[in-house]
Amino acid sequence: MNRSSLTAQRLAALFLLGCALFDYPLLALFNRSSEVFGIPLLYAFLFGSWFALIVLMALLMERRED
Repeated sequence: MNRSSLTAQRLAALFLLGCALFDYPLLALFNRSSEVFGIPLLYAFLFGSWFALIVLMALLMERRED
């Protein structure tokens, strides 16, 4: 399997992970009145997930084959 098709498959999996993270049933779990470091739990989850997806995508795209 060549590198471009493997990268495309990993990007598709990352997209599906993002769809699952931002879907209603999972978001409903974090819609509570508690806080994390003074930030509402739902907002912390949204921005944390968003940040994690960006980092994973950057790592995936910057990976070098030796």
